[in-house]
Amino acid sequence: MITLYDLAAADPSVRFSPYCWRIKMALAHKGLDFETVPVRFTEKDKIAFSGQGLVPVIVDNDNDGKVVSDSWTIAGYLEETYANAPLLFPNGTAGPRFIKHWMERQVQPAILFVILEDLFANIDDGDKPYFRESREKRFGRPLEAVMAESDAARERLEQAVVPLAVTLKEQSFVGGEAPDYSDFIVMGAFMWGRCASAKFTIPGGDPVAAWFERMLDLHDGLARRAATAKPS
Repeated sequence: MITLYDLAAADPSVRFSPYCWRIKMALAHKGLDFETVPVRFTEKDKIAFSGQGLVPVIVDNDNDGKVVSDSWTIAGYLEETYANAPLLFPNGTAGPRFIKHWMERQVQPAILFVILEDLFANIDDGDKPYFRESREKRFGRPLEAVMAESDAARERLEQAVVPLAVTLKEQSFVGGEAPDYSDFIVMGAFMWGRCASAKFTIPGGDPVAAWFERMLDLHDGLARRAATAKPS
């Protein structure tokens, strides 16, 4: 059994971190049993044993309690440690690494601006001062100013995912004919939107929407069953 420390909203059943979703899908892809522990933004004491302050963190209880943090590092650990299970990187890491940087620099920032109002409304009240201070420092302006840019961010998001839509017209998954870690990186971002905001819609039109439906159905509907935030 692997324990995954997973970011949670005010409702502890709502888990929205794109990075944690990458790992949940990776664990399911590998056929590994896992349990999750909810961690809110300010509950860093729960993961202090990992030597850093961010989720995801896993504890591999079947491998002498091995502790691993950072989603990319965790994926590499799972691939190496459970090499006989279905591969996360069947064609190597170069493609998924590109997808990672594209999502984190182009797509996820646009998603954040789209969902920010709902995301802020649905996190725990005790997390809100930390979230506001840290994000306003990052953005260089008040949260409300960023929230006001949601329509423009939605347009940026649609433009950012054009390569994804074109790709998914030609193949069933980002990874090709079967899903791999590239798919889980993209899905993680869209699950962030789905779980954190009732108003979020999948960008990219029919090819991306159809792909997302296939991803939701994987592993007996693991992602489809996930709790989502209530409308703010």
